[in-house]
Amino acid sequence: MAHEQTPSLDLPRAIPGGYGNRLFLFVMRRMATAGVNDAHATNAMLGAFGRSYRRPLVLMRAMMLELARASSRRILIAPCCCARMTADEALMMQATGDALRAPHSAFDQVAALLGNDHALGALTCLQAVAQAHADLGRPLDLYGALSE
Repeated sequence: MAHEQTPSLDLPRAIPGGYGNRLFLFVMRRMATAGVNDAHATNAMLGAFGRSYRRPLVLMRAMMLELARASSRRILIAPCCCARMTADEALMMQATGDALRAPHSAFDQVAALLGNDHALGALTCLQAVAQAHADLGRPLDLYGALSE
């Protein structure tokens, strides 16, 4: 590929509504691009959860590190400013929405996202993140938001 050419980013899905969903997507994108210790991601979690921000923040960090460790393929993440999601982001958010209520289908989605069947650790992280958001009043009701 020439220096001036960049691969096009396919953005087939719209961002879901709901503050918890958008917070999850923003923090995921920030951590994917700037690292898991990104100050903007931490500030977003602090603003959303107040003094209880540490649990969802640490779980999001663990989720991102586990996805990176277990994946055998590249997971495409759009920049924070994009108003649409990549297919990988949509699959990750769908799996997170299904993680608590339908773990078997969420496992299949995470395995497809990672490109292998070593998805149990990543699924456990997704479940923990979804539970933390729900416990703190910002549920990830992604299954309703993505079934348009």
